[in-house]
Amino acid sequence: MTEPLRVVSIGGGTGLSALLNGLKKYTRPQRDSPWIDLTAVVTVTDDGGSSGRLRREFEVLPPGDIRNCMVALSEDEALLSRLFQYRFQAGRGLKGHSFGNLFLTALTDITGDFPEAVRKSCEVLNIAGRIFPSTAADVSLEAVLENGSVVVGESRISRSRKRICRIRMKPARAKPLRETLEAIEQADLITLGPGSLFTSVIPNLLVSGIPKAIRQSKALKAYFVNLMSQPGETIDFRASDHVLAIRDHAGGRLLDCAVVSTSRITTTLRRRYAERSAAPVENDIDMLRELGLEVIEADLLQAGPRVRHNPAAAGAVALELAIRGRDRRR
Repeated sequence: MTEPLRVVSIGGGTGLSALLNGLKKYTRPQRDSPWIDLTAVVTVTDDGGSSGRLRREFEVLPPGDIRNCMVALSEDEALLSRLFQYRFQAGRGLKGHSFGNLFLTALTDITGDFPEAVRKSCEVLNIAGRIFPSTAADVSLEAVLENGSVVVGESRISRSRKRICRIRMKPARAKPLRETLEAIEQADLITLGPGSLFTSVIPNLLVSGIPKAIRQSKALKAYFVNLMSQPGETIDFRASDHVLAIRDHAGGRLLDCAVVSTSRITTTLRRRYAERSAAPVENDIDMLRELGLEVIEADLLQAGPRVRHNPAAAGAVALELAIRGRDRRR
């Protein structure tokens, strides 16, 4: 295949990083096998921890999710991960900051533009793919909860224990980067998730123009359903509830298929997560089909002490979907 498959992955947090890590091995031309031109579109609404501090003190966009994606797509992941994820344990003003966040903040000051700083970072670090913030605007989130109260700020929304009815972005008309819209238009596959539904996935869909661009794209659009519910965001959410929330915030139907995991989560892990009011997401496949989605089932659980998507398995599913998306575009 001489022309690469074009994949745009939208989201944030560790879920997006896992998928990007799985897709990375397909981003170099290979003889007699498909390869991928990869673009990540990452939310920039974080206001907690190191990212929040840098945002307030230096008036930069939050670098944390971008940093995680850079690590996932780096060629020398082991070394870059140790360096960029390194957190200072002492020092006035430094304690709690990660080196990667400081790197992006410094480069933003040098270039005068956060998206340009991200581009330069990807070049310097030889990242496999491109990474774009979903918007260059200074945006924040607010959530309307089931009791009518309004919670402002991503970190506070994540800590809420009331069901979220709606997420809003301030300002409401934040614009996307031109490069993001171009990548969406040319894509063979557009993925959303996995990741926190209301604070990692949906915020990208609140950027003016992105849902319309996704809807108009001829790409196949797939949602990677989360493995576990998230306290403060998706308690008691089934897979179809995730899809309906995406549809509601995107202003209409957006997705072609849902990717769900068939993996068995052990009783030990279930009990451990139950202590934090989290449980496996119910894959209500019949309801997903009633919503007009094709359901892709695969063993996606990574072995280990935490419930996470297996990067290799998720990447393999995405590759197959990208091939189908190319055929559809043709």
